[in-house]
Parts: sequence; structure tokens; C-alpha cells
Amino acid sequence: MTATIIDGTQLARAWRAQIAADAASWAADAGREPCLQTILVGDDPASNVYIGMKRRACAEVGIRSQHVHLPGSSTTDAVCSVVADAAADDGVDGLLVQFPLPDGIDADAVIAAIPPSKDVDCFHPHNIGMLAAGRPGALVPCTPAGIMHMLDAHDVRIAGAHAVVVGRSTLVGRPAALMLLDRDATVTIAHSRTLDLASITAQADILIVAVGRPALVDASMVKPGAVVIDVGINRTADGLVGDVDFDSVQHVAGMITPVPGGVGPMTVATLMANTVAAARVSSL
Repeated sequence: MTATIIDGTQLARAWRAQIAADAASWAADAGREPCLQTILVGDDPASNVYIGMKRRACAEVGIRSQHVHLPGSSTTDAVCSVVADAAADDGVDGLLVQFPLPDGIDADAVIAAIPPSKDVDCFHPHNIGMLAAGRPGALVPCTPAGIMHMLDAHDVRIAGAHAVVVGRSTLVGRPAALMLLDRDATVTIAHSRTLDLASITAQADILIVAVGRPALVDASMVKPGAVVIDVGINRTADGLVGDVDFDSVQHVAGMITPVPGGVGPMTVATLMANTVAAARVSSL
């Protein structure tokens, strides 16, 4: 058996076309394009790449992007001041601070300064709390929402399935578990310190791996026919690889995402969808 490849690039392309239509519709009513404000602190090469990808995606779907680049020596107060300016700007619908921030900057304080209604990354405690309470708003965590979109696009049965999420970050693992639970999956959260991890992952009908360890999960850890979603992006001497040993697992799983070309494009597409959703909320 060879798994069906879940092509995130193709799915994201189709979704972006829909987002572009939504953005154009809103712009026709509002008299302006939706706007995403990005803020980058320092000169981390990967962060520069990610910001560039997001701004290009904005241009493709009819979202105006504006950008502020602060030096890595900036203080927490300086970053929060720039965030506050964007928060107060009625022409800015979505506000994104690129993480990670340089050492010495209080990331929690920066996140708290972003209004929940403009928090297109969905990092603010209010938005995460609403998700935990089973009352998600217009803005949803980008990577977990992208994963759910992938599962739905491939008609994966979520209700009643046993979903195992390996990873407990507030960026992916925890919100992904909450979103699966909200769709009536039976959810197990594991992580890098879980004892006998293989015995847990082998039970999963849906396995999501997001811990940042190259090839952590191999074929022996996967239930035959399982849907395997690899969120890991690890830079190695052999190039980008995921948290799943793709070469071995593809012969056991029923469906699997590649790295690159899997979850990543869907994360960016969700960010675009969130920006349009934030614009609609702001105009109510």
C-alpha cells in the first residue's frame, strides 16, 4: 500500500481563489482592500523568508500589506508601541508580529497588545480561551485550521475517530487538539516526553506530529491506513524534512502530507482567510 499524498500546495491554490473572491467582494463594499500589517523585529533569516511569503500571498489574493521592520535591539516597550499604533489604525484589519522575537523581548506582552479582533495568528489569550471554551470566533489558529481544511477536503471522518496529536505548543498542538475535540474526535495529546510514544501513535486514526524533531515518527509507529499530518519543518544537511519519516510511513499510512508542500501552504492560506474575516468583523 502506498498512501494518498495530501497536496497542500494544490489545496491552498484552490482556497486562495475563494479567498480572493471574498476579499474583492468586501473591497467593493468597503471602498478599500483588506489590510494586513506585519511587524518583524531583528534579522532572523527564516523570519525574513516567512514575512516575504505572507506578503506575496497578500498580493495574490487582493489584500494590501504594510510592513514595519524594527531592529533586533528594540525593547519590549518599543515593539508594543508599534503594535499599539497599528491596533489604533482603522485602516489595518489584521495585525501580525513575526515570531520568534529576539531575546529580551517579552513575547507575552507583545501578544497581549494585539487586539483580539485583529489577531490573525490567533495567539491572543482571549482567542485561545474562546477556542478552549468551544466558542471560536471569526479568527482561528492558522496551522490547525489549515489541517482541518485538509482533512475535510479529503473527506476524512473526524467524528468518532481517535486523533493523536504529538506536540503541545500553543501554536499547533493544543489548538489542533481543541479543534478536533470540537468535531467529536477522541483526542490524545502526546509530546516529546511521553513514555512509549510509539504505543500511543500506533492507535491513531488521525496522527498529527508537530514537535520539531526530524523523522521522529517512523513506519513502526503508525497504524495501517492512518491519516498522517506532518507539521514539522526541520532544516538538515539533506534539505527540509518533517517530523515524520516520509519514505517509510507512506507505505503504511492511508494518507500523508509531504514536507515541504503539505501543511505550510495551508497555514498561509488560513492567514489570508483570517485577514478577510477580520476585515468583515471590523465593518460590522
